[in-house]
Amino acid sequence: MKVKLHLLCIPLILFMIFSGQIAYYAIILTSLLWHEAGHLLVAMLCGVKIKSCVISPYGGEIEFENPAAVQTSSLLWIALGGPIATILGIGLAFFMPELIATRLINVQLVLLAINLLPIIPLDGGRIVLACLFLFYPSVRLVEYYYSLSLIFASILFIITLINLPQTIFLAILCLFIWLQVLKEWKYRKYRVAFEKYVMNRLT
Repeated sequence: MKVKLHLLCIPLILFMIFSGQIAYYAIILTSLLWHEAGHLLVAMLCGVKIKSCVISPYGGEIEFENPAAVQTSSLLWIALGGPIATILGIGLAFFMPELIATRLINVQLVLLAINLLPIIPLDGGRIVLACLFLFYPSVRLVEYYYSLSLIFASILFIITLINLPQTIFLAILCLFIWLQVLKEWKYRKYRVAFEKYVMNRLT
């Protein structure tokens, strides 16, 4: 399994360096790695083989070796693995020195809140998508969901732009998420075709 750092993390790293927040970024990176470890651990427990893991500003992108062989229930648990790890991290932070604990808890809470947003490719979006597969397997609905994710991500990005420069960190983060959602939306026809195959396999 390959673990890589996404190229779009560079602007965020540079921003942290020039603003004198290297220690803060170290906490963010540690939180991201901890969060992603939760996904990977659950994937191992579910017997799912991982091809690669790319660390991004909001979490990570996992690529399965054989996506068609992954059961929907496993997809749901893997999506939940990151948020569960983050919640455990918040609990563990209470046992750390107060100066570190305060920043760590704040970072973990922001990470949790962002990742639980119900848009693709965030964990919240993956959880909703897995639930659609399980309880309402409609290909058309899944396609609509991709479009709604793009609209929601666009609104979030515009809100952060309106409140610049106070929201520059969130603006960079939302820009990255918007670009990821846009990529998912552009390839939605192919993804929906694959998801249709998955749905047919599961029914």
